[in-house]
This record gives sequence, C-alpha cells and structure tokens, in this order.
Amino acid sequence: METILVTGGAGFIGSHLCEKLLEQGNHVICVDNFFTGSMKNIEHLRDNKDFEVIRHDIVEPILLETDKIYNLACPASPIHYQFNAIKTVKTNVIGITNMLDLASETKARVLQASTSEVYGDPLIHPQKEEYWGNVNTIGLRSCYDEGKRVAETLMMNYHRQHNVDIRIIRIFNTYGPRMAENDGRVVSNFIIQALKNQDITIYGDGSQTRSFCYVDDLVRGMITLMNKDGFMGPVNVGNDGEYTILELAKMIIELTNSKSKIVFKPLPSDDPCKRRPDLTLARKELNYEPTIHVRDGLARTIEYFKTVV
Repeated sequence: METILVTGGAGFIGSHLCEKLLEQGNHVICVDNFFTGSMKNIEHLRDNKDFEVIRHDIVEPILLETDKIYNLACPASPIHYQFNAIKTVKTNVIGITNMLDLASETKARVLQASTSEVYGDPLIHPQKEEYWGNVNTIGLRSCYDEGKRVAETLMMNYHRQHNVDIRIIRIFNTYGPRMAENDGRVVSNFIIQALKNQDITIYGDGSQTRSFCYVDDLVRGMITLMNKDGFMGPVNVGNDGEYTILELAKMIIELTNSKSKIVFKPLPSDDPCKRRPDLTLARKELNYEPTIHVRDGLARTIEYFKTVV
C-alpha cells in the first residue's frame, strides 16, 4: 500500500482522483484549503479508514510522509483564478515549490497538474507538447497561464538540480459530475442555463473550438503517467474530438430537452480561438485513448446537475 498525497483533493478533478486511488488500495491524504474545493465532493469517502483530509493551503509548507504527490491545488476556472490573481500566482509558484521540497525530503514522485493554458491562444493546431505557446504575460488570464508555466520550470529545475522524480501532465478542458456550478466554465454554464430554461450565453460568435474530456478518462491518464517509469512528460491528456461552442450549446439543449434560446455576448480578452490536444505522445507513451464520447459524458454530467439545480 502506498501513501499518496493529493493537493486540491476536494476539488472537481481531485475528488475523482482520490476515489480512484482508494479503489486501487492506496492510503490517500487529501489536502485542500476549500477555496474552490468542497467537503460534499469527498463526503462519500470520509468513512474509508485509508482516507485522510487536512485543511491546509500549500502556499504554507507542510511536512508529511508520502510516496507520491499529485499537485492539483489551484483554482482552474477564470472566474475563480482571477478573483485573487496574486494568490493564484502564489499557489502555482510557492505551492509547487513547497511540494517539490516535500518530494525532495521524502523521495516521493511528484506529478504537476499543468494545463493546456500554457499554450495560450495557440498559433499552431492541434497543440503538440514541443510548442512553446503564445501567452500574454500581462493579460487577465496570465496569473493562471504564467503560474502554470513557471510551475513546469520549477519541476524541471528540481529534477535537474536535486534529482526529484517528476511527472508533468497538461490537462485540456475536463468536465463531469462534481464540477462547481458557479465556476463559469462553458459546460457547467450551459447545462445549468439549459436545465433552468434560461438563455444560453455564448461569448463571441460561437465558432471558437474546444475539446472536452470526461473526468474518468483524465484520471486514468494521470494515474498511468504517475505509475510509468522512465517518462516524465510533459504530456497532453484530454480528448481530441473538437467542437465549436455553438455545437456544444445545441447538443446540451437537445440532451436536456430545454426551451433555452442561444444569445451572443462579446468575447473576453485572450480567450483562445482553438484548442485541441495532439495526443500522439500520450498514445505512444501511456497507451492512452479517451473512451467516453462527449454525448455520453454530457448525459452523465446533466444527471448530476439535475440533483444540484
């Protein structure tokens, strides 16, 4: 049995990861400051004797015995990460530094949840890992984009200087049950608006594209990367099906039998026009293949939001 630390473990993705790691027979320590994480996401795990919860902010150091560290601590939607931009940068930079120090101390392997946002508003499509990105360093989104880029830099430097065992995963748009209903992300926004028969708000003309990965597929990719020897990434994990935002809105209206109408509003600054992972490396190194089609995943997510709304 391994002891595994999951920072941000009460969040949307973190709670699914904790659940899977417990299923696989590990002892899981969930660390979360509960800014965007929620106790209800992990309520069903609290009775498991191999599950511990610690309320802690990783901007402050923490000392624990652990074999592996998954660092997921950071608000991931623009509404939340722009709410306190300085704190977002600190979580990404000081937080990962503290986790790398802990990994160095305990000889743990550490996985950083990086993001497709490191590619910015990409000038190449789809995005390959060797692409350096097109990021506005002073824009509204930069607290998150640049924070995650620096975190990758710190990961590589701790590996080179201190021989820390690292893994870097670049996560593309992920959705599924336990998404926060107030996070302003496109899938949760559209589903809630559709279930309430409210107008569905599209920013821009709806021609911008995204790829949507169901959370179970992502978690499988994360665990596979963490457990693979001799490959540290960075590696894209997501779903390479590509949809326009307008197509997504229409699909959700259909799946919910909603009476919602679609309305258009101005596009926010630095919003990427296209986003789709090149999964060649993940397929080669991790034998990774997304298995859940967007319609099936959306249907499951809609069922979850019916209980919330």
